[in-house]
Amino acid sequence: MILEFSNKIWPFLLLSVLFFPPFALDAQTQKKSNNVAKNPSAVNGKMPDFVLVNQDNQRFDSATLRGKVVVLNFIFTTCTDVCPIFTANLAQLQQTLNPRHGDDVFFVSITTDPEIDSPKVLKAYAQRYSADFKNWAFLTGSETELNRVWKSFGIRVIKKARGLVQHVSLTTVIDRQGERRFNHYGEKWRVKDVEKDLLLLLEKKV
Repeated sequence: MILEFSNKIWPFLLLSVLFFPPFALDAQTQKKSNNVAKNPSAVNGKMPDFVLVNQDNQRFDSATLRGKVVVLNFIFTTCTDVCPIFTANLAQLQQTLNPRHGDDVFFVSITTDPEIDSPKVLKAYAQRYSADFKNWAFLTGSETELNRVWKSFGIRVIKKARGLVQHVSLTTVIDRQGERRFNHYGEKWRVKDVEKDLLLLLEKKV
């Protein structure tokens, strides 16, 4: 199944890198994020509460995540830089972990471009990566609602033009009590590093 996934996704990622300029991060933020990514650290802070809308246009309350280990990140569907890589990485993680831990782990991707990313657009984007909606939600909302969420996670979002957004790239791992335990900034994190974080929390070793 992973081989099939790779054959579908990696040609798309290669074309993105070769033919499109990056828009996810500005140079200053990218430099800072790369430095932090070398040493992902424990966070010790509560995940903020929020209510948004998922890919099926249904209300999604973050309170429903309590009791699960959560991987949460920020993306936008027209990104041609790192967002496709992040989504492919999480899809790989989901495929790896779901057979054993599907009831205990949940993936959340929050848009940074609500102008483009309606529920319908997010759902089509997610389906390109074979995301399993049983434990992966792609979230949007009004700009006002999302601004509160971005700010609460420390995400700086700058809209450059329609479909072109700069934002801090954050992948955060949250424990069953809603505590943010690990932050991975930028594009340098590896799938096996986040998988290790997840397994530590799933097996209650930290």
